Amino acid sequence: MTAPRQTPEEQGQVSDAVVGNWVDRHAPAALRPYLRLSRADRPIGTWLLLLPCWWGLTLGILHDGAFAAFDLWIFAGCGIGAWLMRGAGCTWNDITDRDIDGSVARTASRPIPSGQVSVTQALLWMAAQCLVALLILLSFNTAAIILGVVALGPVAIYPFAKRFTWWPQIFLGLAFNWGALLAWTAHTGSLGWPAVVLYLSGMAWTLFYDTIYAHQDTEDDALIGVKSTARLFGVRTAMWLRRFLVVCVSLMALAVLMAMLGQDHRGVPALLIALAGPWAMGWHMLWQLRRFDMDNNDVLLKLFRSNRDAGLIPVLFFAGAALL
Repeated sequence: MTAPRQTPEEQGQVSDAVVGNWVDRHAPAALRPYLRLSRADRPIGTWLLLLPCWWGLTLGILHDGAFAAFDLWIFAGCGIGAWLMRGAGCTWNDITDRDIDGSVARTASRPIPSGQVSVTQALLWMAAQCLVALLILLSFNTAAIILGVVALGPVAIYPFAKRFTWWPQIFLGLAFNWGALLAWTAHTGSLGWPAVVLYLSGMAWTLFYDTIYAHQDTEDDALIGVKSTARLFGVRTAMWLRRFLVVCVSLMALAVLMAMLGQDHRGVPALLIALAGPWAMGWHMLWQLRRFDMDNNDVLLKLFRSNRDAGLIPVLFFAGAALL
């Protein structure tokens, strides 16, 4: 029996992309392989990179009690920059993992191992995304610019982490939560301890959601020798997820307290609303934990994607507290 003939939209489609995504349906055919390389057909990664930026910005506003028109640009610039740098990071990841991806069922359809894009073309695409992101970064203050440049280190190292450590998710957390430091600094003008604690909270969150995600590939990873927290924890994963949940919520609550206590311009109602952010996020993470099934890839992917909503919760509460 012959396989069903693919439509033009389905040709080159990545296996774990959202069905009917805008790239496969509406993007020009010539651009589709590059947009797939940037994971534009899977927007959850952009959200996970962006949300810590918005945490840092809104917590910074709570800290100093000042909201300026430029904060709207920080808000928007972080969104554009997250899309670009997530795309550049994914492109770099696919360049370094091109041989591994071809051996894993879920990733074999990605543009490089499937032959849609050459390594040279991918490098040029990555450079273009980085250059545009740099233009946005240069609109921020000097301290934020320096932080943005330093962030390239964790981004460059992450794809290699799974080759030498069982904890590659720590390196992903270092890269994906850097925006908490950068956006705080872009607003306040200098890095502060509340932002650092918020950053550590985000790292615990990354360990939580990416361990869930990594369970989709444990069998293939074991065959090719790739390490992950999912393989390391195995049947003890639920216990470790619970620990990451507690650390994430506790550190975020501590960051709120450090940012707001002693600030005369914020009263008790604003503090309580801000503290409700990590509390409500923790309940969402607990909801995920109760539905966690390490043997069901459909459930794992659904839970992973639900972290967009989990990460939006503190943004809404911090913004609400800032309005008081």
